[in-house]
Amino acid sequence: MQEYQIKRGYTKTLTDSMAQGLRDQFGTEPRASPEGRYIITYGALLRLEVWPGAEGKTLIVDTEADKDADDETIIDTNRRFRNYLQQVTGYTAKERAKKAQQALKGKE
Repeated sequence: MQEYQIKRGYTKTLTDSMAQGLRDQFGTEPRASPEGRYIITYGALLRLEVWPGAEGKTLIVDTEADKDADDETIIDTNRRFRNYLQQVTGYTAKERAKKAQQALKGKE
């Protein structure tokens, strides 16, 4: 399970953008759970589950990977997943990595 910071201005529409991002990036309609989580299966992901974190200021992602997926499927799935995170959080992969490092330093 991973938690991602949401850029200011993106938090107001987080719930809608979580579902829309799954539609846009993976081309599939997500299943909605009663707890407000969205779940899909795509490519090298047996399960991708997303939901808003504390106070709607973070995105929590839980995944289960298909260990038997071929390389091409894995590359496509990873690209779509990175694009999804950027669409929903507002941060690029480089910015997300920097935020994660800052969060680790703050815990030490």
